[in-house]
Amino acid sequence: MHTNMKNYLFSLALSASSLMCFAQANISPAPKQSKTIAITGSTIHIGNGTVIENGTILFGNGKIISVRADGQVPQDDVVKINATGKHIYPGFIAATTNLGLVEIEAVKATLDFQEIGDFNSHIRSIVAYNTDSKVPATLRSNGILMAQPTPQGGTVSGSSSVVQLDAWNWEDAALRKDDAMHMTWPVTPRFRGGFGGGGRFQTSPELLAERTQTAIAQLNTFFAEAKAYSEMGKPEVINTRFEAMKRVFSGDEKLFIAAESQKDIVAAVNFGKKFGITPVITGADEAYLIIDFLKENNITLVVKQPHALPNNIDDDVNMPYKNAAVLANAGLNVVLSIDGYWQQRNLPFMAGTVTAWGLDKEKALSTITLNAAKAMGIDKTTGSIETGKDATFFISAGDALDMRTNKVEQAFIQGRDINLDNLHKQLDKKFSDKYTADKK
Repeated sequence: MHTNMKNYLFSLALSASSLMCFAQANISPAPKQSKTIAITGSTIHIGNGTVIENGTILFGNGKIISVRADGQVPQDDVVKINATGKHIYPGFIAATTNLGLVEIEAVKATLDFQEIGDFNSHIRSIVAYNTDSKVPATLRSNGILMAQPTPQGGTVSGSSSVVQLDAWNWEDAALRKDDAMHMTWPVTPRFRGGFGGGGRFQTSPELLAERTQTAIAQLNTFFAEAKAYSEMGKPEVINTRFEAMKRVFSGDEKLFIAAESQKDIVAAVNFGKKFGITPVITGADEAYLIIDFLKENNITLVVKQPHALPNNIDDDVNMPYKNAAVLANAGLNVVLSIDGYWQQRNLPFMAGTVTAWGLDKEKALSTITLNAAKAMGIDKTTGSIETGKDATFFISAGDALDMRTNKVEQAFIQGRDINLDNLHKQLDKKFSDKYTADKK
């Protein structure tokens, strides 16, 4: 490439990065809750399917003290918030996202979600999580208050962690460190035949299938060696990749396996059982074809967003919309997710779409609250509005799963009244003021 062109592109990227940095809103995390608060008069969506009309939530020191249905405040000397006619929801949880690991897709230096190599079990997303990212503030305004930053790439990608989205650093943000190890089940690419890709000859289906079997064999070897390592006493030589797998075999860390087709899902589940692990399956496009098998093995599913086309040309074109409802109505624990990070703001509306395709609204709410918390192992402290859990919830003027009425007016993370401002709101106000002023 010509030197001048290189310099131009570098300057362009640098300018874009600088613009993003200096144009963004700077919002400090909220201070620790200092006074006990009672919110009265609202419709409380617990997150487990229960709805309380004219309810009262009392919380202090970051924890929920009580949730009442009689509209009474059980103690004096509290700060009272009147939420009559409004709705309270548990904080939504963004599952399997690269939020906080990517800032500007066009600037390589801000990409920290993927490492080279096939077996990266030693990678921990939490230490790369960027609390100074400008994206989480835009998510909080739609009720997404927690997320699961997840590494990608390779066969075994590394460990995710669960974070709350209002923190000074990753230590403050962490709700559960290393909650799950993530891997992708090896699949054979579909063979299109003949010549393609600009005249390049495509590999034969037989060779592709052979490569897939080799990858599966390597995966089995890696897990077998890692399990043997975990059963050793104190090894003389530390293997960081195998050390990271110890928590998976002990059950302290879950195993998330990405698999789409029914054949691959069955293979992934059986692979986990071989090593004494009940995996969580992500993607799961064809899970609806093997519901009985999944129920027998108590499998949790993290399904993709419904706003998509089916993978197979002969599938029902509406299957992505119906998938979560079919699985949840069959009694499976279903979590709804969206790829990427910017699109996470639409997570509640994806759950709203699911309700239009056969799932009860409160069950749809659970797919982005309590079900997600269960999948990540944090359901004892969050995911629903119940006594003793973290006071992480928000007040909306209307139905939070409907983009027409979702209006988050106030949000709390562990009892802290967080700032709901963000750059998008500031730009909206700026130009609304400009054109209002022009008319005067």
